[in-house]
Amino acid sequence: TQFGQTGEYTFYTTHQDKEVMFHVATLLPYSETDTQQLQRKRHIGNDIVSLVFQEGSTPFSPDMVTSHFLHAYIVVTPVEGSGGDRYRVSVTARADVPYFGPSLPSPPIFRRGPEFRDWLLCKLINAETACYKAEKFSKLEQRTRTSLLSNLVEELT
Repeated sequence: TQFGQTGEYTFYTTHQDKEVMFHVATLLPYSETDTQQLQRKRHIGNDIVSLVFQEGSTPFSPDMVTSHFLHAYIVVTPVEGSGGDRYRVSVTARADVPYFGPSLPSPPIFRRGPEFRDWLLCKLINAETACYKAEKFSKLEQRTRTSLLSNLVEELT
């Protein structure tokens, strides 16, 4: 990165010809002088979908994260006693985000491996696509298209 504000490392992968880049909170630079860790919050808070890996039994609440952009959360928790081999998944999204697949199995528990990886990446990508259909993003898209079209008309006349 140009100024070192996003850290040195991250996780990146591809899935069905789509690129996926993760903002990993623990890999973003920590500043001892910034008590609120604003640089970390800036990256995580501007994401649209958050994948939360949560150890322990503390329940996750989307209210813990203040963001105008985050619209969907996929929470992955190791199943106790499984030796890190199985994970429980829960999904939540804002009310105006339409359903996005694939569906969670019942019970929502996955065994570590390529099938879980594929399911999770598919769910993340579909979550982002669905979030763009939410009111906030559809209004932003409309405003951007209107502005681009106006600029084009102005340039051509």
